[in-house]
Amino acid sequence: MRIVAATSRPFPVSASHYENFPVASFLLPRAERTAVLAIYRFARAADDVADEGNATPAMRLAELDRFERALDGIEAGRPPAEAPFAALATAIDRHGLPLAPFRDLLSAFRQDVGTHRYATWAALLDYCRRSANPIGRLLLHLHRCDGTATAAWSDSICTALQLANFWQDVAPDASKGRVYLPQEDLARFGVAEASIAEERCDVAWRALMTFETARTRALLESGRPLVQALPWRAGLELSGVLAGGHRILDRIDATGGDVFRRRPALTASDWVVVACHAVAPPRRHREAGTAGAPS
Repeated sequence: MRIVAATSRPFPVSASHYENFPVASFLLPRAERTAVLAIYRFARAADDVADEGNATPAMRLAELDRFERALDGIEAGRPPAEAPFAALATAIDRHGLPLAPFRDLLSAFRQDVGTHRYATWAALLDYCRRSANPIGRLLLHLHRCDGTATAAWSDSICTALQLANFWQDVAPDASKGRVYLPQEDLARFGVAEASIAEERCDVAWRALMTFETARTRALLESGRPLVQALPWRAGLELSGVLAGGHRILDRIDATGGDVFRRRPALTASDWVVVACHAVAPPRRHREAGTAGAPS
């Protein structure tokens, strides 16, 4: 779901990331907003290294190794002075953030360099465990809510948001040679990978996308108890994130799964709906979680 700035640099910075889901709104206290932005800027910069620009795989891996060495320096009390590491080091020191989630992110981004297909749903979830869930774990630590139950709820939400991002961005990802739809799902619904390149939105494709959005919606909603477990500001923020995720999935469904002709995105009117649903989630969202994900 990236809008990439035109550039010939090996590692460009995307103009916008995760525009559908707020990451550090005015609802959070200033000190926490600063830390959240430092975390996201590190993650987005490393993600860009993995899959933006015209760098070779070897160049990408070498740059990600540099990010790893920066974490080593932070851990040793010798943080690099350049962005995004300096601000990240300050956030880690001020809030006692663990380094393991940042290393998990780098592991996922290294995988992105060489892995462009996922055979099974389980393999895709493992990728999400390292590419998305660490952000939620870090935010839980920031809010002093990092227990077993809260971590499980956070993981469900973060994975679901990552999946919604994949379904939203089937076309641009395919143009980069990436297919995140599990190969077993393509086979189950009789969708050939060539259909994606041909932007074919037939009955089989619509059934596949309905299946993916349904289980993503259920996964998203299964994390809703985290809203009540967080401090009220963070909980309200998270409720807005859930509403945004649901809205994107609704947008995909409304097109009959046709994410090729027009990329599903949130408009100004959608954000009004998101704000209302953040305060009062509709029953159909809550029911999606209690129904459980389709097998």
